[in-house]
Amino acid sequence: MNIGQAFKMAWRSICGKKGRSALTILSIFIGIAAVMTIVSTMEGMKAKTMEQYAAMGANRISVSIYSYSYDMDGNPISKDYFSDLYRYCAGLKDYVLGVTPNGQANATVVYGTKSTANMEWKYDDQWNVISGPPTQYYGSDQYSVCNNLTIAKGRDLAWLDCEKYNQICVLGAQAARVFFGSANPIGQVLQVNGNKFEVVGVYAARVEPDTPSAYQTDNLIVYPYTATRLLGGSSSTEFLVKAKDASMKTAITEIGGYLKSFIDTNSGGYNVYPENQWQDYQNQQLTMISLVLGGIAAISLLVGGIGIMNIMLVTVTERTREIGIRRSLGAQRSSIVAQFLIESGMLCGMGGLVGIAFGTIGSLVLGKILFQMTIFPATWVTLAAFGLSVALGVLFGSYPAAKASKLQPVEALRAD
Repeated sequence: MNIGQAFKMAWRSICGKKGRSALTILSIFIGIAAVMTIVSTMEGMKAKTMEQYAAMGANRISVSIYSYSYDMDGNPISKDYFSDLYRYCAGLKDYVLGVTPNGQANATVVYGTKSTANMEWKYDDQWNVISGPPTQYYGSDQYSVCNNLTIAKGRDLAWLDCEKYNQICVLGAQAARVFFGSANPIGQVLQVNGNKFEVVGVYAARVEPDTPSAYQTDNLIVYPYTATRLLGGSSSTEFLVKAKDASMKTAITEIGGYLKSFIDTNSGGYNVYPENQWQDYQNQQLTMISLVLGGIAAISLLVGGIGIMNIMLVTVTERTREIGIRRSLGAQRSSIVAQFLIESGMLCGMGGLVGIAFGTIGSLVLGKILFQMTIFPATWVTLAAFGLSVALGVLFGSYPAAKASKLQPVEALRAD
C-alpha cells in the first residue's frame, strides 16, 4: 500500500464516522485556538509596550546622582549636578546628542474652569487609560532631543529660559487638547501653583491622538528645570542622556568615569545605565507570562491527545477483522502502522486548521478590545500550531497503531 492509498483510506474512515470525528477534532481545536490566542495577545502586548518605548526614542541613558550631604542644622543639602553634567556632555559631541533633567513637578495647573486638581485618571473595562491630568516635567533646552519630540507649534525651550528663570512651558499634543481643545495654545497663560506660565510651544504627537497610549506618552507639560524654585520637586538628581547611534557603550563609559572623578561615594553615589535594559527585562517578564499561560492552555491539548488515543483504540477494535485480512494477504506491519498514524495525524491536523482559524479570530478580537490594534498571529505561531497538532496525532496514535500491527492474522480473522 502506498502513501496515497493510506490517505484515501484514512479519509474514508474519518468521513464514515462523522460525529465521532467531529468530536475528536473539537478536542484538538479548542487547545490550539487557546494557545494561539494567548501567544498572539501577549505578542500584541509586547508590541504595544515597544511602541511606547519607541515613541520615547532609542539610545537613551539614565543617570542618577544622589548625595547625603547635610548642613550644620542637619538639613539635607541639594547640589545642582546638572550644570556640571551639561557642560561635560557638551564636550562629548561625538557620542552625545543631548542631556536633560528628568525630574517631575506636582503642581496644580489651572486654565479657565479646567484644573488638574479635579482631573482623575480614568480607565475603561480593560484598564486602558482614557483620561487623566498631564504629567509635569522639568527639562533643559535639550529635553525634546532626549525624548524624541519635535515642535508642532511655537518654539521649544531655550537655554536662556533656564538661565533667566523664564516662566514658560511647552505642552505635549494631548495636554494641549486637554486644556485648549482645538484652540491655539500659543501665548495663553496657565496658572501653575498660582504662578503665571506662558505656553510658548506644542510638541507634535508621537502616538495616535486621543488613544490610551496618548494619555501616557503625549499628555505632558515641560517647564525649564530652574522652575523648581517656584514649583518644588526635584530636577537635579535624575537625568536623561541621548547617545548617538552605536555610541551608547562609549557614552556610558565616559559619563561613568566623569561622575566617579567628583562624586564622593562616602556621602553619595551614582548610577549610569542604558534605559533599554528595562525594556529587555519587561520583555523577559512578558515572555515568561506568555509561556505560563500557554502551558496552562496546552493542558487541553494533552486532554485532546488522550481522546485521540482512545478513539484510535476503538477504531482498531472495530477494524480488527480488516487488519487480519490485510495481514493474511501479506501486508507488512509498517503498512498497518502507517495507515493508523496517517489517520490520527489527519484528524489532529484538521483540528489544528480549525483551531488556527478560531485562534486568528480570537487574536483579532482581543487585539481590538485590549490594545486598539490589529493583531495577526505570527507566521511561526501558525506553523507551530499546525505542526503541534499533527505531532500530537502521531504521538498519541502511536500506541493504537503499534497494537494494530501486532495483531496475529488468524486471531484477527476470528474477531466478530
